[in-house]
Amino acid sequence: MIRLGSLAGYPFEGPRVLGGWTPPAIAAVFAILYRADPDGRPYDYAVLDVDHADNLAAAMLPFGHPRAKCWERRAGNKWNLHICTYEVPGGLRSHREQIVRELVAIYRPGCAPEQFDQVWKDEWIGSYRAPTAGPLTTTRDPGGPTGRAAETDVN
Repeated sequence: MIRLGSLAGYPFEGPRVLGGWTPPAIAAVFAILYRADPDGRPYDYAVLDVDHADNLAAAMLPFGHPRAKCWERRAGNKWNLHICTYEVPGGLRSHREQIVRELVAIYRPGCAPEQFDQVWKDEWIGSYRAPTAGPLTTTRDPGGPTGRAAETDVN
């Protein structure tokens, strides 16, 4: 098992070598990984692509997928490719799509056709004063370090 995503992440099955993997007939999110440094630590992977399928067996995996050539080119060869899958418990297609967008925003995989940003705009929340809460103390960049703690004005 490998966890991908922010905080505790999503528990993906795998990674498994893509070339020896038989896709099951399930709806799932999948991530294509490769060992960027094969001589490095055994569990260091780089994310090449994230997607989902209503049926993994029908998604033309492993090497008939439309982006398989990109995966092979980036990994150096097809035997350096790995796959991990996450069957979303009780999840619908919309849940899988949201997970894909989140993971693409975090990892920025080079073979993903779309890129997403985790953006924070002031007008979405605005400023506020409340006797039970102070201003947010984190930076605007969700992946960045925590900003300096703001002073609170609680009366």
